[in-house]
Amino acid sequence: MSGYKVKLKKRLEIAEGTMAFHFEKPEGFTYEAGQCADWTLVDPAETDAEGNVRAFTLASAPYEDDIMIATRMRDTAFKRVLGAMERGAEIEFDGPFGELTLHEDARTPAVFLAGGIGVTPVRSIVLQAVHDRVPHNIFVFDSNRRPDDAAFLDELVAASKKNPNYTFVGTMAEMEKSSREWHGETGFITKAMLQKYVGDLTIPKFYITGPPAMVTAMRKTLSESGVNERNILTEEFSGY
Repeated sequence: MSGYKVKLKKRLEIAEGTMAFHFEKPEGFTYEAGQCADWTLVDPAETDAEGNVRAFTLASAPYEDDIMIATRMRDTAFKRVLGAMERGAEIEFDGPFGELTLHEDARTPAVFLAGGIGVTPVRSIVLQAVHDRVPHNIFVFDSNRRPDDAAFLDELVAASKKNPNYTFVGTMAEMEKSSREWHGETGFITKAMLQKYVGDLTIPKFYITGPPAMVTAMRKTLSESGVNERNILTEEFSGY
């Protein structure tokens, strides 16, 4: 683990209320898809009690040229400073760390259950897996309120057309509030929905990434479906 200072290359809105920030990749820096880092503002114009450091997933895939993070933008000093950064501005990060990475045994399917901004490690893992043409069977269930809120939705759908081993299932809970069309699943992720696409739920390894309440609910659903705790990895995204 090492510390780096990098410059912002670009920032853009990738969903309603969600921004992606692309930074230069330090020479020699490597990481595994799904890992994260601690990001520290450099001499911020303002600060508050929550401080100047946040942990963000490296949402970029390791093969990509940039390092990219993505986050919901809310009204905190950290997010205001981050959102106002101009091209060329510097930020520090320490990493990588984290063990939410794709398991090695390709005979065991990987099922990702993502909620909201919890999709960031899924993007990294899936795009790298498609790039490397890994033989794993991969299923991604991506739960959001509306397509408008779904970060990386188009990318994840497009990636599923490049690898027959990868199945993407998006589901929207509040389509009545959406300005976009959606022809996929609706409602929350359920046991029935998982079985519809995956089949026997006791075989795969599950990765749950999302808000704490979603992670708790999905773990309960899997446990009640006979999934062994050893086959469940979780990472909570509290929306800070």
